[in-house]
Order: sequence, then C-alpha cells, then structure tokens
Amino acid sequence: MSIFTKINTSKAHIRVVNKINMKFKHLVSFTFILTILSFSILAQVGPKGKIKGQIIEKESKAPVPFSSIRIFQAGAQKLITGGIGDDKGQFSTEVVYGTYDVVIESVGFETITQKGISINKENHTINLGILEAKSSSKTLEEVTVKGQKASMELALDKRIFNVGTDLANRGATASEILGNLPSIQVDGEGGVKLRGSDNVRILIDGKPSTLVGISGAGGLQSLQGNLIEKVEVITNPSARYEAEGMAGIINIVLKKNQNQGFNGAIETTTGYPENFGATAIVNYRKDKLNFFLNYGLFYRRTPGRGNIYQEVYTPGQTNYLQQTSQNNVRGMVNNIRGGADYFFNEKTVLTGSYIFRRTDVRRISDFHYLDYQKSLSNLYSITDRQQDEKEAEPNSEYALTFKKSFARKGKEFTADLRYLDYWESSDQLFTQVGKRPDGSAFPENSRIQKSLNDEAEHQWILQADYVNPVGKDGKIETGLRTSFRDMTNDYIVTQKQETGEFTVVPGLQNNFVYHENITAAYAIWGTKIKKFSYQVGIRGEMTDIRTELLQTHEKNPRNYANLFPSAHFTYSLSADNSFQLGYSRRVRRPTYNELSPFVTYSDNRNYFSGNPNLNPQFTDVFDLGHVKYYENGSISSSIYYRNTDGKIDRIRQVDANGYSVTLPQNFKNEVSMGAEFTGSSNLSKIWKADLSVNIFRAKADASNIDPNYVSDTYSWFARHTSRFKLGGGVDAQLRANYEAPQNTPQGSRGYIAWMDLSASKDIMKGNGTLTLNILDVFSSRIMRSETRGTGFYTKSEFQGRLTQFNLTFNYRIKTTKQAAKQRRSMMDEE
Repeated sequence: MSIFTKINTSKAHIRVVNKINMKFKHLVSFTFILTILSFSILAQVGPKGKIKGQIIEKESKAPVPFSSIRIFQAGAQKLITGGIGDDKGQFSTEVVYGTYDVVIESVGFETITQKGISINKENHTINLGILEAKSSSKTLEEVTVKGQKASMELALDKRIFNVGTDLANRGATASEILGNLPSIQVDGEGGVKLRGSDNVRILIDGKPSTLVGISGAGGLQSLQGNLIEKVEVITNPSARYEAEGMAGIINIVLKKNQNQGFNGAIETTTGYPENFGATAIVNYRKDKLNFFLNYGLFYRRTPGRGNIYQEVYTPGQTNYLQQTSQNNVRGMVNNIRGGADYFFNEKTVLTGSYIFRRTDVRRISDFHYLDYQKSLSNLYSITDRQQDEKEAEPNSEYALTFKKSFARKGKEFTADLRYLDYWESSDQLFTQVGKRPDGSAFPENSRIQKSLNDEAEHQWILQADYVNPVGKDGKIETGLRTSFRDMTNDYIVTQKQETGEFTVVPGLQNNFVYHENITAAYAIWGTKIKKFSYQVGIRGEMTDIRTELLQTHEKNPRNYANLFPSAHFTYSLSADNSFQLGYSRRVRRPTYNELSPFVTYSDNRNYFSGNPNLNPQFTDVFDLGHVKYYENGSISSSIYYRNTDGKIDRIRQVDANGYSVTLPQNFKNEVSMGAEFTGSSNLSKIWKADLSVNIFRAKADASNIDPNYVSDTYSWFARHTSRFKLGGGVDAQLRANYEAPQNTPQGSRGYIAWMDLSASKDIMKGNGTLTLNILDVFSSRIMRSETRGTGFYTKSEFQGRLTQFNLTFNYRIKTTKQAAKQRRSMMDEE
C-alpha cells in the first residue's frame, strides 16, 4: 500500500515509513562514524622522509612529463603511496621511514624500478637523480594493464570525478550521476544544487551545450551516463570562466579517444521500472586524422507520486485541500555525437563536431482533489484531473575548435565557434471531472482543455583564449567571448465549449520573445614564488537582454555592464599538503523560464510561472581550502562564505479559493557560510571508503516581499561510499546519503535519506563487465516541505523516482597500435 494515500487514512503508513527511515538513519550514522574512525588511522604515521628524482628520455635527454610514481613496501605488493611527476619530469614524494621499491611508469616508455630504497633518520632524503626512460617496443596488445582511475582527483580549485569507477553510475542518466557526487544535490524535478545553491553553471566539455537543455538542467535527465568520462566541480571559478553561476561550475567531460587504430566500447542496460538502452563509443585514428562517434538509444519509464495538504484561511472559516498525484513518464532518447580531429602536427589540432539529440516523451499525470469546507468532516467536492502530454525535443549543436600549442611549454591559443539549435513542442490534453460528495456530477467543476506550447532557441558563441608564460613561473591569460541568443515561446490554452468548439482561455494566449547578447573579455596574471603562488584576474561583461510579449506589447529591456574580479592564493607546505584562498564575484541572470510569464497548467491547483520583472543577483564568494594526501588516502576541507544581493528564489501565493501560484522573485539578501570535508581512505586491500560532509548556515531576507519572509537555518548533508573487492572478480559498492532539514523564508524543507547498492564482475577475459545496481533501495528519497504565507498553510511530499533496478553489460574494444610509435611519429612530422 502506498504512503501517498489519503492523509486522513495514512497514519499507519507514516508509522511504517518512520520506522524504515529510523533504521536507515542508524545505518547511515554507522557508516559515517565507521569512516571517520578509519580516517583517524591515517594520522598514525611516524617520522617522514622524501624520495625524489627526475625522468628524462634516454635518446633525446628531454624531460618525460607527468610520469606515474608508485611506492611499494620493499619485497611486497602493498602499495604505500604514489604521485605524479611535473611537466619537467621531476617528482618528490613523502614517505614514513622504511624500505621501499619505487616503480615509475610513463606512457610510451618502459617501466623503471628502483628497489630497496631505505629512508631513515640518517638518510631522510633520497635523491634518485636523473633516471633515463627507454622507449617501449611492446604493443598495447602484448601487455594488459588492468586498473582504474581514482574515483576522485583533488585540486585546490576543483575536484575531478572519474564517474566510470562508480558502480552506481552504470545505466544511470547524467542527472543521476551528478546526484551521486559530493557537494551536489539533485531534486526530484532534475534541479541541480551545488553546496545548497541552485545557481550552478553546467557546461559540456567546457562550453554551453544543447545537451543541458533549454530549461537549464532538464536535458541532463536525457543524457546517458555512459557517454560521460568525468565531471569537474569548480566551486570558486577564476576570471577565465563565465561570471554566470553563483555556486560555481559543473563541467561534464564526454568520452573521446585519440589512440591510434580502432577502439571503443559498447554498453547495454536493462532495468525495472523499464530502463532499456544501448551505447556505442568508437574512434578510429590513423596518423593525423582521428574520427570519433558516440551513439546512444534508450527507453525509460519513470513513475512518480506526491501529495499535498493545504489549509486556506478566509473570514469566518477554514477550507482544506487533500491532493494526491501519480505520474508516469515514458521517454525515448536518441543521442549522436560525432566529429573529427585533424593534427597538423603534435601542437596544432582542428576539431569539428556535431551533436544531435531527440527526446520523445509521453507523460500521463493523474490528480485527485478532495475539497473540504470549515472542517475535514465536511467534504465539498471531489475532482479528478488527468494530463496527457506528448512532447518532442530535437536539438542540434555544431562546433569548430582550433588549438595551437607553441614551442614554449604552456603557451597556447584556442578559438572555438559553435551554434546551438534547440526546439521543443508540447501538446497536452487535460480532462477534468468534478463530483459532489454523494457521487453526483458537478458540471461547474468539469472541463476538457488543450494546451500547445512551442519553444525554440538559437545561439551563436565565439570564444578565443590565449595563454603566455612570462619569466620562469609567471603566466598571462587573456580571452574574448561573445554570444547571441534568441528564444521564442508560443503558448495557448483552449477549453471545450458545449458546442464542441475549443475557445481560448482568457489571458492564456501569447508569444514570448527573448533576446540576449553578452560580450566579455578577461585578463589574468599569475606567478609562483617558492612555495607561494597567486593568480589575480578581472573579467568584464556587457549584457543586453530584451523580452517582449507580442500580443500584449509588453516589453522589458535589461542593459548593464559589470566587472568581476577574482583572486586565488596558494601556499604549498609540501607536495602533498597545500592551502588556497580564493575570491570571485559572480552573477546569476534570470533564465528564460524564470522570465517567461506562462504557467504550467497540468495541476490546476498549483501553477508555476516565470516573472518578467526579475533582476540579476550578484554574489561575492570567499573560499579557504586545504588538501592533504596521506599514505592510504586523502582529505580535503574548505570553509566558504557567500553574500548575495537580489537573491532569486520562488515564493508561493494562495488565493481565497485555494489556487496557488509559485514564481521566482528577488529577495533582499542572502548570506551563507559553511565548511565542507571530503575524505578518501584505502582501509585495506579489499575496502575503500569515501566520506563527504557539508555543514552550513544560511540567512535569507525576503522582507521586501513580506515582513515575515526571513529565515536563519543551520543544516548539513553527507554522503558515504564504501567499495569492496569480494574475490572472484566481483566488486561491490554501498552508498548512503542524508540531507538534514532546513528552514526557508516561507517554512521548511524536510530531511531526505536514501541508499544505493551495486555489484559488478569482469567477464570475457576482462573485456566485458556486468553490473547490477539498486538505486534508492528503500524508496525513501522523498522531497518534503512546509510553506506558510498570508492566509494559507501547505504541506507537501513528492517522489520523482521509485526504487530502480539496473543490469548493465559493457564490452571494451581495445586498440592494437603502439603508443610510443604514435607519439614519435607525430614529433617527426613537426
């Protein structure tokens, strides 16, 4: 029996859910405490020494950059620590006193091994000197190297998540993958938050893309996760990035290979509720030309449910609403991404690419309304309403990128031109039947309506960036960017009359036009002085936005110019222990949907609309971060402060008849501050654990809208992941998530807790992998909220996805070309 039954008969179900949630809380708490205790083990280390050296190519004596350094316990296979060499081939790694074997690996070169290196009080620093690497004469086909990238790579300005190592991501969408990452929250409607803020800039391969969708992040629910290589989270961007995005930037990097020969991967998924899909990722590289192609096709059914309880206070009486809803969304998605790289030489490449995605959706939503007058024992009317929507979203993207690297290391020029073409058509039928409490017809509350909603977007983006090293460690970066975007929304709602004719509902026909031109330029200077480095920058943006309702001739222009400074300071105590202080000024411009005055019409008791009178919000962001690498893991921490003027957020209003409208408005101000901790630990050969905790305080002031709309909340959210090697080639993973309650200017949001389980096994001699995952094991990922305003109180629950079972098969096609030969042939052709 569903917990989303009538509220006055759901007490037993609530007790059951509360018991499940209480058990779940205990389990989450146990895993968090266990991981925290495990991190304390990391601190139990003795005196440390250092192993350093430099790797050069034997024939040319040129440095070999970015080699992989692994340090093992002498005579054993136990990995103690590791590191990466720099661009000059130099490396330096700290270890506790002991005896070790050092293994150095570089792509295209034979492995270098140094055994029996002793670190002690008398010899606390061992310099291995210059180590010569020989070009490898073996092909990749002759040597099978099995391993996986670290699930998270830490840097002070960003975190890089190699999402392919996460078993829960198999068969998932991009939206679900983001929801599995630390600091990121994804609600039931696909909205993305970073550190609790929904103003996040989402990029694909570092650029805006139609794959994100016209509504900001809606397209991520249609982007298959197995097309994604990694996700970069940048919480305090520098001036080189667009100023858009108060909370930061999420950059999704898609898979693309440039190895010689033919290689790729094929993946298929089946699941329940229905989740069927297949993806092919292939590329072919011959000499200077590389072709790549990704294709994905999948079908998914997503059931959801919700309920609303509402009280409306009118003179002399209180009216009540009990509402339940069931949603069933079926979607077919085609994704094609193809292109080619042409290498004029090793340092100059031209890339052309094309993306096409089409999404076809059938959405059926059923709403059941019970209206009471004066008391919950006095039922006034019963209403059933169904939305039947057919939606088509074809969109295309064309891109041309030129990149030139110069002889001097770090000097490069990049130019990028792209065109985005997006279109969405929605055809909806609404059938509403009203009844009296005795079951007799209620004609005044019965109707048949239709809604047509066509949206289109066209955008040109041109961007050029230049980086030039100055002196030994200095660097200047400059760039220009301009974009032109035009969007239209043709909207009409009609209602069937007694004659059978459909006529326009007054006030629900118009055409909304949006024009946006943004021009930007930036400059950054950075340098390094011993252990201290800094980077300061300034970005200027000129914004011209015009909106117009064609039928009613309502125009609303926006023109403004702004400067956005940034500064980042880094102090490295050692190669594995660093601090960074960062500052940036950010802007959030109202999105197209936030400005469009048209309302959603599926639930005719709860409307959502845009606000053409919205102004941009501006935020000053400060961030102090620390990264520390240990022998068996790492810990990163940061404290942050954000001050936002003109905060954009939604406000709910309810009229005397119980009909609500929720639309975005500018708050007076919001101040938030918090601390974030992320840790990773290899507890043993078979157990690896990660933990991410974010604790924050947020003070929101919307007293300019209503004197009572102010809030001061303390809250936190945490995510724990444990990965186990069970033997026999089987890996397992458990992830627990918890988001604590928090206050809002109009009420509060309840806690959310859920858990995912996954397991995988390599088959077919390591070329294939089978993965089973269960997402939201207890079906407990429920969004809860309470909202209060003048004359009303509303309590709601919404669950956008139920427990999901997925079985995924991945098959990898390996390259057969020689990596060293590829590298050398490109150098010879310069």
